[in-house]
This record gives sequence, structure tokens and C-alpha cells, in this order.
Amino acid sequence: MKYVIIGGAGAMGRITVKDLVETCPKNGDTEIVVADYDAAKADALAASHKDPRVTAVRVDVKNPSEAARVLAGAFVVINATQYQLNLDVMEIALRLGCHYVDLGGLFHVTRKQLELDGKFRAIGKTALLGMGAAPGITNILSRYGADQLDTVTEIHTRVGSMDSTRYEPKPALAVAYSLQTILEEFSYEPAVYTKGEFKFVKPMSGDVPHKFPAPIGTRRPMYTIHSEVATLPLSFKHKGCRECSFKIAFDPEFTEKVRFLRDLGMASHDEIELPGGGRVMPIAVVNKVAMSQPAPRQVGPLKQYEVVRAIVKGTKKGKKLTIVTDMHTAGMPKWGVGLDVDTGSPPAVAAQMLAAGEITETGAIPAEIAVPPEPFFKRIKLRKMTVKSARKTGWSFPT
Repeated sequence: MKYVIIGGAGAMGRITVKDLVETCPKNGDTEIVVADYDAAKADALAASHKDPRVTAVRVDVKNPSEAARVLAGAFVVINATQYQLNLDVMEIALRLGCHYVDLGGLFHVTRKQLELDGKFRAIGKTALLGMGAAPGITNILSRYGADQLDTVTEIHTRVGSMDSTRYEPKPALAVAYSLQTILEEFSYEPAVYTKGEFKFVKPMSGDVPHKFPAPIGTRRPMYTIHSEVATLPLSFKHKGCRECSFKIAFDPEFTEKVRFLRDLGMASHDEIELPGGGRVMPIAVVNKVAMSQPAPRQVGPLKQYEVVRAIVKGTKKGKKLTIVTDMHTAGMPKWGVGLDVDTGSPPAVAAQMLAAGEITETGAIPAEIAVPPEPFFKRIKLRKMTVKSARKTGWSFPT
């Protein structure tokens, strides 16, 4: 079984690689390919595992024919690149005739990806769109709640996290995955689905108090643009879904730092001319600087926690009911991975579920359609992610 991780040397890709190394059968039938534009980083990561199953290859996703040549024989392509490249990587998967998994398309790209449904159905393969924590786990938690109801009126997904780990030196701006993506989430108008229609609201709006389970407590999650809203209301339209939203609560200090960068104009994709000549995009510059920060040294134990939540409101046998389902994680310290395990590991889990025949739907589809919740929950439990669900009478549970 050949697992290819494009962008495998990046922040999330390396977690996916680590997961596959730790959980795939340790025999000659497993191949784990770290495919990246940066050959040196890919080689270094592959070598660090000291495992004959892990190899590295340079891949330029803008050259799909060459990429398909060097990745021949792939069972699945896991796309851990920036979401702007999703359609390019899907083209590579189509040329390979293999399955495809990614981390999400920030709503608008996801909607374009869904248009490739017919092409993947034609070759009998699955293109699983949005398979990280959010989107991904959020969608599967929503499916779990919706499956318990006869009708579904509302689906709301929420994320809250905390990090009280001591670091030396304290990072000026602790970025887990991509500052560019975070700046875009803070800048683009978020989609919400209300009264059966899509609409767009002000970025970072809607930040009202929401009580997460301990140790998170009460936070103020805000609207940001996300892929959940692109698919969940359509997937459950047949059950009557009329309302759908996504909100996330970052660390308050981090939120204000990113807000400052956004307000300063550092989220702009418009090129500016430099005094000494040359042109640059502000967002590309600030992302490069932020992602080039030296990794701070962890002092003492890892003290992180995240809750990913789905609130599904509907009816069962004519009675109003709310299903609240939470995924809890404190990271995976034995792998040297913090909270990002809930983003980096789900693509590996999905790939293994495809290999095991637990995912059978074909086409370009979201997680709530493709992934059966119970087998998924069992697999993520092995990665220190636990799921808890509760039924609440009525629809009064706050969103």
C-alpha cells in the first residue's frame, strides 16, 4: 500500500507522516512517500524516521504529468499543501487513478472541488475534501449528531483551545500551521447558512461567550471562513437543515496580534513596490518571517487542550432535541506532537480507512458523507482523541 503525502515536509504533513509510520503495518507492503517541493526538507524528514518504508521525492504540483510519473503506484494522495493548490493536487490524483484526501478548501475552493465529483466517480475513487480537525472532525461529529435525529434544523460547529505550556524563549507569534491561512481566515467574509440560504458576514464577528468543557471554559469564538458551511447544510438538506455556522476561539493574545497584522495591511495579496526595487505581497512576506521563527524550547510538560464541538438541533419522534458532541485532545506527547495531532492525524486515519474498506463512497465528497463516525472515533481514540456526546431536551442549548 503506497501512501503519498504531498507537502509531507510541512507543518501538518510531517504529522501525517509520523502517524502513518507509527500505525501502518511494519512490513514490506507499506510505502510512505514524503513528496514535497523542497527536496532537502523531504529528504531530511524521511531520513529522520530511519525506516525503510519511508522515502522522499521532489514534487512540483504545477507540473501534474511529471508528478504523476514520479508518484506512480500510489493508493492515495494526501494533500498537506496550502489550500490554493487543492485543485492541482486533485488533478495529480486523477492522473494517478488513486484516492485523494485534503485538509480543506476555505469554503470557496471547496465548492470548486465539489465540481470534480463526476470525474472521481468515473474512476471509482474517493476524493475526501476537508479531513483535518476543522473541517474534518467537525463534520463527522455533525454527522454523528444528525444520524440520531429524524429531522435536522441547525448545525453549528465550534472550536476552543488553550496552551499554558512554558516555552523559552516565548514566541512572538506562535503559529501552528500557516500564518497566511490564518490571516485569510481573519480577513475574508465568513459564510453562514441562515434561513436556508448562504450569506456572508463581517470577518471575526459574532464573538459572544460560549462555554466549552473544562479546562477550556468560557471563550468567545468568532466567525471565520471555513469549509464546514460549504457542505454540511447541503449534506443534511434532506433532513431540513436551515441554519449552519462555524466559529473558532483562538488564544486571545494571539487573536489580537493577528488582528493587528490584518489591520496593518499584512493580509493583502496585492503586490507593493520596495524602495530598492522589486515587488512583494505583504501576506507572503509576513508568512515567511513568521514561519521561519526558530522553534522555542518546551520547558516542562506539554499543557495544551482542545475541544472540537458540533451542536445539532432537530427532532426525534416529534420532540425537539439537541445533540452536543465534543472531541477532546491534549495532544500526543509520545509522538512529540501537541494539539496539531487533531489536524495532522485525521488524513492518515482516513487513508487507512480507505485501505480497510471502511470508506466506500466514491466521488468528491465531504467527511460527513464519506466517513462512518463509529469506526473513525475508535481509530482517533488510539491517537488520544476522545469523543463525548450528550442529548439535551429542547433547542435552548447556546450556540
